[in-house]
Amino acid sequence: MSYTSVLGGRHHRFDTLARLLAAASPERSGDRLAGLAAASERERVAARWALADVPLAQFLAEPLIPYESDDVTRVILDTHDTAAFAPVAGLTVGEFREWLLSPGADAAALAALAPGLTPEMVAAVSKLMGNADLVAVARKVRVVTAFRSTIGLPGRLATRLQPNHPTDDPAGVAAALLDGLLLGSGDAVIGINPATDSPKAVRDLLELLDGVIQRYAIPTQSCVLCHVTTSVDLMSRGAPVDLVFQSIAGTQAANASFGVTLGLLDEAYEAALALQRGTVGRNVMYFETGQGSALSAGAHHGVDQQTVEARAYAVARRYDPLLVNTVVGFIGPEYLYDGRQILRAALEDHFCGKLLGLPMGLDICYTNHADADDDDIATMLTMLGVAGASFVICTPGGDDIMLNYQSASYHDALYLREVLGLRPAPEFEAWLESIGLLDDRGAIRDAVGGHPLTAIGRELAA
Repeated sequence: MSYTSVLGGRHHRFDTLARLLAAASPERSGDRLAGLAAASERERVAARWALADVPLAQFLAEPLIPYESDDVTRVILDTHDTAAFAPVAGLTVGEFREWLLSPGADAAALAALAPGLTPEMVAAVSKLMGNADLVAVARKVRVVTAFRSTIGLPGRLATRLQPNHPTDDPAGVAAALLDGLLLGSGDAVIGINPATDSPKAVRDLLELLDGVIQRYAIPTQSCVLCHVTTSVDLMSRGAPVDLVFQSIAGTQAANASFGVTLGLLDEAYEAALALQRGTVGRNVMYFETGQGSALSAGAHHGVDQQTVEARAYAVARRYDPLLVNTVVGFIGPEYLYDGRQILRAALEDHFCGKLLGLPMGLDICYTNHADADDDDIATMLTMLGVAGASFVICTPGGDDIMLNYQSASYHDALYLREVLGLRPAPEFEAWLESIGLLDDRGAIRDAVGGHPLTAIGRELAA
């Protein structure tokens, strides 16, 4: 089926729904690299006019990637909830945008609608929305998950404490871990990107983190971000795995490039549930995504990078995860060229994930060869805080010395909590109070010598 619009007396034709979506996307370097971007701003506007008139139901009738050849498409269509979709089934994409911005689209209505939406629907409507629209709608959505801490409650902002080290040195990890805890970080997860995926190295890090969490009764969860097969192996050997991590993408071929199948994720999910390590909830999966991953693997099937990214959220939704994180600027300027494009992608990903019912957080970041700087991080952090992000990733000083990229810092999270009146996860906040790290206003105290928490650093350094 083709799609047409007339703009300024000129007829514009888009031969497929995938082509229409790509042409309607805001400018980004990845779509330009793939040969999918609109040829001009005129064509982009014409595509948006045409897209506004497409019925939402068309995305069920015209899969972007064939059902027979792609398991992500099968997940999307086989799990679609027609009853949940019914309230918006008669709307076009443009009408859906207007409804989302209306008072009738409140938290309860959006939560009920989520199972009836497909990634392609939410990606399509995002292309018709300005940045402020994306913030306004995402802010209304609440997705609450839990393991040892509860993530996503109103008025809360959780953080991933990321104590990476280029050689997985325990003393280096301990220093970054202590730094983060003293600054109130770590309620979403204490998560390490290991320097190697060897089972022994991963297990050593898991035991280090588990020892700290158990010894100091910290209400959080740990994760060493190894490949899912390593996690399955370690769980079978009795390692202290809290959350199973995996990077995922929006096509079967892109997931295959990660060495991942849905069957493997099913196995890992069931194994993690069986451990019953959570105390206040049973959400055991942690997924990371990023615009451009399918294109970099040559597995995008002619679909624009933002829509493929949204399809990854259908994979995540299958497993009721604790955390889903878009590592928005990490893949590089080939896919998101500068701070403006990274900001737009961050708002799109957060909006799309939350509409689909996911607990969305972000690694607000950029690589050192991107046209971006720390002011871009501050802008993104503030806008995503207003939009109601469930969590953000924090690194010491905003500089990851292992992965060699720039992210938000522990201090950035404190800034965001202060200016927006946000607090940590309730269980973690109570723990911070119990060890004397919060003052009478609920703000983090300055650490002083002899503080009980400094024992962590002395113990691990020894």
